Amino acid sequence: MTVAASGKLRQVAYDILNEQTRLLSWQQGGKVPQEQFDSWLAEAEGLYSIGNIKVDEAFLAKAPKLKVIAQASVGYDNIDIAACSAHGIAVGNTPGVLVDAVADLAYGLILDSARSIARGWRHVESGKWGERKGLGFGVDLAGKTLGIVGLGDIGSAVVPRAQASKMKVIYHNRHRRADEAALGISYAGFDDLLQTADFVLVTVNLTPATAGMFNEEAFAKMKPTARFINISRGRVVETQALYEALRSGQIAYAAIDVVEPEPLPGDHPLLTLSNITVTPHIAASTVETRDAMAKLAAANILAGLAGYPLPAQVKIKD
Repeated sequence: MTVAASGKLRQVAYDILNEQTRLLSWQQGGKVPQEQFDSWLAEAEGLYSIGNIKVDEAFLAKAPKLKVIAQASVGYDNIDIAACSAHGIAVGNTPGVLVDAVADLAYGLILDSARSIARGWRHVESGKWGERKGLGFGVDLAGKTLGIVGLGDIGSAVVPRAQASKMKVIYHNRHRRADEAALGISYAGFDDLLQTADFVLVTVNLTPATAGMFNEEAFAKMKPTARFINISRGRVVETQALYEALRSGQIAYAAIDVVEPEPLPGDHPLLTLSNITVTPHIAASTVETRDAMAKLAAANILAGLAGYPLPAQVKIKD
């Protein structure tokens, strides 16, 4: 069967699919020429997405033979799941395999927001070592409260990392966790969490309900000493509201791996601020995690082509 790829594959996925399917891929990197990609879609029964395409009705019209789409990521907000289901197309993603890598970066951003690690490097790089003015002091993690909004697998993995730094952890979910006591955490309403937490970590999925949930009103409820960390999706936050909260001192600092828009232009107003760290969506960017994601995406493709349930299949939410 024929499988098309929307971009360069990890070698492990390339080897698996090239051996077992007729693989159409663009291994030299960069964007596949549109005319070339459209010709592949006309033949493809499987599609390996690296997340750089929008899959909607117009896209599916170009792929009449498609049976399965596998995206090498946890998020899939670029794919219309309902439209795929209506066409009998299974969609797979890669949850689980990136939990520790993302949790590590989340903890790193928490630490950076407290101790200005990236900012300290810029201070040294600019030749200002010895000039305390403009750098200031950090804050301890020990004794502080971390509020996690969206306590799924990644948020749960952050909990012991934070507790190792003697932080108290509270969380907010749509539904309370049955394992609160085992995790050593406590539940808080959304407003209570914002008003209580010294550090607010966002790990929710992007849905219509969570898009823009961190807006002017939400930031206004946070402490002026609060640190804001986002490793979920950029669209969960209203960027202008975050900028104003940081500029005005409504909150103390932000450390984010995701932002709207992506990539963030070099002249964006956020980058004029001294109280923010932005990393370029690298939470899952480790060798081990990328290979694991690629292998799971390939497994999703092969299962879908064979007519079996996908190892990690996206379901239509009620």
